[in-house]
Amino acid sequence: MKSTEIKHNVQNLIDNFSKNEFVFDLLVAFGISKTSVTRLKKGDYNLSKVDGEILYKRKIFFKVEVSNKLLSSIEEVSREERIVKHQPRFAILTDHEQLVAKDLRLGKNLDIKLKELPNYFDFFLPLSGSEVYNATNNNEADRNASYKMASLYDLLIEENPTIYNTKPSIHNLNIFLSRLLFCFFAEDTEIFEQDSIFTNTLVQHTAENGKDTHKFLDDLFNRLNTENAAHLPKYLRKFEYVNGGLFGQKISSPKFTTKARKTLIELGDLNWKDINPDIFGSMIQAVVIPEYRSDLGMHYTSVENIFKLIKPMFLDELYDAYENATTISQLKALIKRISKVKFFDPACGSGNFLIITYKEIRVLEILILEKITDLEGSAPTIKFTEIQLSQFYGIEIDDFAHEMAILSLWLAEHQMNKVFEERLFDYGKSKPILPLKEAGQIKQDNAARLDWNAVCPITATDEVYVIGNPPYLGYKGWDVEQKKDMSIVFSSFKTVNRLDYISCWFKKGTDYIKGMNAKLAFVSTNSICQGEQVSLIWPYILKDLEINFANTSFKWTNNAKGSAAVSVVIISLRNIAERDKLIFDGNIKTFAKNINPYLTSGSNIFIQKRDTPISTLPEMALGSSGIDGGYLVLSKEEKESFISQDLNSDKFIKKFVGGNDFLNGIERYCLWIDDDKIEEAYNIKPIRDRIDKCEIYRLNAGRDARKAAEVPHRFFYRKYQSGESIIIPMTSSSNRNYIPVGIEADGSILSNGVFVIYNFSPYHFGILSSKLHLLWAKAVGGKMREDIRYSVNLVYNTFPFPDITTKQKENLNQYVFDILDERAKHPSKTMAQLYNPSTMPKGLLKAHQELDLAIEQCYRLQAFKNDTERLEFLFKMYEEMLQRDTLFAKVKPAKKVKK
Repeated sequence: MKSTEIKHNVQNLIDNFSKNEFVFDLLVAFGISKTSVTRLKKGDYNLSKVDGEILYKRKIFFKVEVSNKLLSSIEEVSREERIVKHQPRFAILTDHEQLVAKDLRLGKNLDIKLKELPNYFDFFLPLSGSEVYNATNNNEADRNASYKMASLYDLLIEENPTIYNTKPSIHNLNIFLSRLLFCFFAEDTEIFEQDSIFTNTLVQHTAENGKDTHKFLDDLFNRLNTENAAHLPKYLRKFEYVNGGLFGQKISSPKFTTKARKTLIELGDLNWKDINPDIFGSMIQAVVIPEYRSDLGMHYTSVENIFKLIKPMFLDELYDAYENATTISQLKALIKRISKVKFFDPACGSGNFLIITYKEIRVLEILILEKITDLEGSAPTIKFTEIQLSQFYGIEIDDFAHEMAILSLWLAEHQMNKVFEERLFDYGKSKPILPLKEAGQIKQDNAARLDWNAVCPITATDEVYVIGNPPYLGYKGWDVEQKKDMSIVFSSFKTVNRLDYISCWFKKGTDYIKGMNAKLAFVSTNSICQGEQVSLIWPYILKDLEINFANTSFKWTNNAKGSAAVSVVIISLRNIAERDKLIFDGNIKTFAKNINPYLTSGSNIFIQKRDTPISTLPEMALGSSGIDGGYLVLSKEEKESFISQDLNSDKFIKKFVGGNDFLNGIERYCLWIDDDKIEEAYNIKPIRDRIDKCEIYRLNAGRDARKAAEVPHRFFYRKYQSGESIIIPMTSSSNRNYIPVGIEADGSILSNGVFVIYNFSPYHFGILSSKLHLLWAKAVGGKMREDIRYSVNLVYNTFPFPDITTKQKENLNQYVFDILDERAKHPSKTMAQLYNPSTMPKGLLKAHQELDLAIEQCYRLQAFKNDTERLEFLFKMYEEMLQRDTLFAKVKPAKKVKK
């Protein structure tokens, strides 16, 4: 159960408070089955013989107490033998106005007004099994361990510079660190029988100067790999046989110094019981990646975000099966099913997705067994978990992350075994974790080149879920190996240079699940659903598959540096089926008959570039391009200097406007010299100097520039007409509610940082300034970082706008004039300031909203409910207009034949 659901449940029980039912409602709110709570009410599970008390083994002790005794009584309860012998997790006392509680395991106290309980619901999260997670990055224990581990790593590299300088040697160091981590966990979490046995033995059997520490560790790791230790010294025989492959490979430990040994002991003194294997692996991964060091504590995928993928992918459906099961045979069949499912992450990193999935499936198994117990009235025949680590598969290219994934899965298994035994205290048992068994099927390799079937074999009878957060990288950022990956994966495609690197996983995932009982869901850069990429990759994917569910663009915390700034989508694929699909947009969930590649409801369409507008709109073009090294462009000061040197300069200088100039109010100029005026211009010294420098620049630049060297006095590509023009910047912040559109006066030269329309009417400005146009640009245009990247061929020429009457045009013109009037009221503000959502003047916002309504009424009179409905309408209209164009092309009148 998600924490948000629990908080809602707790708020509900406070809003509908019942003194007699409070404690029972509280247990149900945290996911305890209603059947179990009913039996607790009847007294079957209540171990207290005192009237008015509830003692639920390993869960809670509860009673109503008078106000002046609440605080003193909670301390008495925590020491009372008849209560603590049943190991309740919480003691809760209340007078129905105030509530005091004590976590009897952690020793933490809570003292609040009862009505404030929804604000403190997380204190009781262990009742729901949620203690197996720490969903924030603020866990001090994790950070402390990471910092200490980083310090030890640096000390070992410093002391062993000639050893750790090759890829195989770094691999050995990674395995060595994994072994240390296992020993730290093992001595604090009862994997090793004796508490602190590793650290204590290290202290007792090594010299303070660290000179023999490596020998001790070699001997210890050898013992942990030796089944029969009768011949070994007594201090080593105290350790159990571990095996599992972790200690199988013979690797020499690095040399230690006094400081390194001291750091190792300090690591052992940390409380590793409080450290979370589900996030710690990613944090430790930052230890061995120097550029991640400044962000230690940020390098993991949050539990909340992982839930956004795994819940709609499989968890919700499995929980529905659990809730709907009414017989023991149905519940046992569900356990059998989940014990056979394969979970596969082909870019698993240090295992976050696999670990959280493993824990969730184990929690579900516990709930099923509890329900079986309730139905049978006695302990079920199933005593041990049926869920095995061998159901979990992964591929990871990074050596250390691969080792951490294996280790973290072992530790997660041990952690969940403890939860299993605690929750099913009457009968739940766990097989000893030592010796270690195989910890999942985690393969170190390049997932872009490896046959996924070789890692996670899939047959027609298997149930397989492919999950994860593969790497995403635009084509300009590919290195040599990634370019080779792309060429291998897309060998049958004509072009891949516009695709993101993550498309490798979508292509291979499509081939892997096609025709099988399998689904796929990846966190992805949202660019794969925008711009040219849609028409390049999605026709291949949707030929045999369909989008199962999609989570539209949101901010993601992942394993990358600066993770909080990444905008992503979640896309799930499945084989074509006659079942509804789901679109998640924030907290809104919408059912759809089909989800198109732009992640909206509608048929599968692929917006492709057009040379002319699909609607009745004037031509738009890119502004002028200099390829001049900046020598034909002038600042305001340079313009004034030219004129002061020679008044004739003025006739060859025009205002110059680029995207940044337009948005931020920057004043620039350029030299604009017609061919028939070159001789006159060249006689002006400052102009001659610039022309000469431009020629030299072009002669030494690329092929296009060299062509332009013959005419160094003018822009290479010139797009200029007399008269006013509409301009729209090539890039615009996606945070804005509108794309800033401008009207430039006659005589301005517009750069290739803007697009320009000549011969326009005011209402064309209104169309471009509308919310509908912004939504279209966001959906079908590309992105430059997080900004909207506007395009003539892909955005403007494909934008569907209906033919409208003269009266409608005049109406829109008036709304445009209102917008221009509102802008004029703020002459000191730049366009960027005017269109910043936090500083946009109220009058300007109101004028835009009124224009939006008028524009939308050109499409239909019925108001749109939301942006999703707006986009769906635009896509449908585009499709209809495309079909109309195709039809007209087929029925062109035949040419007359001359007699």
